[in-house]
Amino acid sequence: MIGIAALWISVLLLGGGLALDRVLSAAITRNFDDGLNYVLTAMIASAEIGPDGEVLFNRPLADQRFLEPNSGLYYQISAKGHEDWRSRSLWDRALRVLPEHDDRTFHAYDSKQFPGEDLRIMERTIVLPGSNTRWMFMVAAARAGLDDQIRALRSTLTQSFALLALGLIVLTTLQTLYGLRPLRRVRKEIVRMRTGEKSRVTEPMPAEVLPMVEELNALLAHNERQAEEARTHAGNLAHALKTPLTVIMNAATAQAADLGETVIREATTMRRQVDHHLARARAVGRRGAAQSRAEVWGSLQAVERAVQRLYPETRIDMDGDKEATVRVERQDLDEMLGNLIENAAKYGGGSVFATVSRVSAMVEIVVEDDGMGIPPEERTRIFDRGVRLDSGKPGTGLGLAIVRDVAEIYGGSVGMEESEDLGGLLVRLRLPAA
Repeated sequence: MIGIAALWISVLLLGGGLALDRVLSAAITRNFDDGLNYVLTAMIASAEIGPDGEVLFNRPLADQRFLEPNSGLYYQISAKGHEDWRSRSLWDRALRVLPEHDDRTFHAYDSKQFPGEDLRIMERTIVLPGSNTRWMFMVAAARAGLDDQIRALRSTLTQSFALLALGLIVLTTLQTLYGLRPLRRVRKEIVRMRTGEKSRVTEPMPAEVLPMVEELNALLAHNERQAEEARTHAGNLAHALKTPLTVIMNAATAQAADLGETVIREATTMRRQVDHHLARARAVGRRGAAQSRAEVWGSLQAVERAVQRLYPETRIDMDGDKEATVRVERQDLDEMLGNLIENAAKYGGGSVFATVSRVSAMVEIVVEDDGMGIPPEERTRIFDRGVRLDSGKPGTGLGLAIVRDVAEIYGGSVGMEESEDLGGLLVRLRLPAA
């Protein structure tokens, strides 16, 4: 930032300085030319044709430098067929008349015709009364004084603009360093968090960086929640696997006759436990993804086809909003709907009805069956891991627990009621709309 600012300041000041130099140099040169113009006008006003047909002045010119040899101020009047009339200051030199010049108005130009002395010449072609001759009036002055003024101007401009550039760059440097100071404070706070001294950025910050600090603290809190959830999942999984492993170890130690059946049964339980905790971990990992979205109707159709193959005698009907979309990963949505519809088909009397609707900022999915239902006092406990009210049918009691955990992770909910239409159980799943 400092380098770019310094480069930009230098470019702007250089451009401005060159433009100002041209303007002021032109003004000084114009002022110098005005002096030559005054002298040339005085020469023309004083000139007349003498008896011999030559030009003469009816009054002497006021500037004494015309009388001093090599004084730096000269005049000359020339015409074709006439001898040049020169000022004494020219001594044995003469101004060169350019044949291509026929200046009806005042014309000024630079010349190097005298070695070691640059000249500024102003000339004009005049026809005097009483003569048809075209006389070239010329006045010349050494450029040394003019060049000295321009050099002094450029030196002043260079020093002034250099000082201005230095001041602006120093000011930009101080402003940048001061402006970025809060970021260095944030970096020091992060170092303290990394070394374990602090867990959050608590030092007061300016309003410009406060939103970043708040987002950083929110990110740290989110990561801590995810780490705590991961530790909880690991502990729950270890606890869930401990009992089946103990049963298998006891059966193997006792060399039980039904060891094979025991291993298969307990391994199935462990696999469902692992699936349950993997589903929770996957949902937690995807929870913060803003692009997570799934079409409810497409997921319902896929689950209906899968469950229909498992329970061909069950009729599954669906109705409602076919355009509803939820802010949930498709795999997690399939997991929740699969558990609900499979349970309805497994424990129902042969009819399952699913309805999709929008309720405010949520999408509500209702799954009803015509089974025996669940007593009100058991509807909360049934969502706990491993709870089964009907042990006569295969299962591990983890399906509804997965539905509840994944729905809550995404900011949704699940509840149970009695179905008024089918007479069995009604499960109401609510998920945030996308």
